[in-house]
Amino acid sequence: MQNLAPIALFVYNRPQHTERTVKFLKQNELAAESRLFIFSDGAKTTADEDKVKEVRDFIKKTEGFKSIEIIESKTNLGLANSVISGVSRLTKEYGQVIVFEDDLISSPFTLTYFNEALNRYRNEEKVMHIGAYMYVLSDKNLPESFFYRAATSWGWATWERAWENFEPNINTLMKQFDAKKRSAFSIDKSMNFWKQMQDFKKGKNNSWAIRWYASIFLKGGLTLNPSQSLVNNIGHDGTGVHSGMNDIYNVIINPKPIKEFPTLLEENTAAYTAIKIFLQNRKGSMVNRIKRFVKEKLHQYFSK
Repeated sequence: MQNLAPIALFVYNRPQHTERTVKFLKQNELAAESRLFIFSDGAKTTADEDKVKEVRDFIKKTEGFKSIEIIESKTNLGLANSVISGVSRLTKEYGQVIVFEDDLISSPFTLTYFNEALNRYRNEEKVMHIGAYMYVLSDKNLPESFFYRAATSWGWATWERAWENFEPNINTLMKQFDAKKRSAFSIDKSMNFWKQMQDFKKGKNNSWAIRWYASIFLKGGLTLNPSQSLVNNIGHDGTGVHSGMNDIYNVIINPKPIKEFPTLLEENTAAYTAIKIFLQNRKGSMVNRIKRFVKEKLHQYFSK
């Protein structure tokens, strides 16, 4: 396979998570032929300094890739600024990028999927994002991969021509939405995507991902996704910036390579319906919701 995309890995202060992420990434079929760029953010507080150093000591020993470049920030940029800066740099230099954060374990075929999709849809303006994560869907008759409107942020890839449409200004984005678009953006109000936009404006989150999805949505773009996830997020243990403790989004990674890619450039209606059903029912019964809430609060209490 020619023209392999560079990999951007964003790390901070979770040495165990980073080590597992790199371990699985190295086991990918195309790892030895791929360039790896590790963006290490600086400590936000003195309390984080030791963990940041531990992460940096580990990544300096990393091997198993065609080349490795480590970019250490002297200050704390925050995840959003780190991702935006790193993705902008690599898409400009290489025209494409594969993005991982420090809490993802991957299939041995994840890089293969990304690179095949990047090459296949390189000149299709409507295709703007390739995601590797997918919820556990009840519809088992879906194709191996499909197009959908929303962009997942747990392992993804894009091109320079798509990333040029990223709009960081929340006001510029929000003023383009009317009631109909807000409903469609929120998957018929089954997911709190619009609330995430509102929370960003209020300073309650600093998500690059919700702004990227909004940028894609407003351009009428499509995202490619596998019907069975090629990554799993191991950060839902209370250690991540935006992750609490729950297993709603836990998945079993697809052990096989993706062989089927859609030729019709439109959203798969069956996949959209399956995703909507998952999102509507993801929190389960009230008893399960209470159990998760108590578990998370206890974890927060004993972690102090």
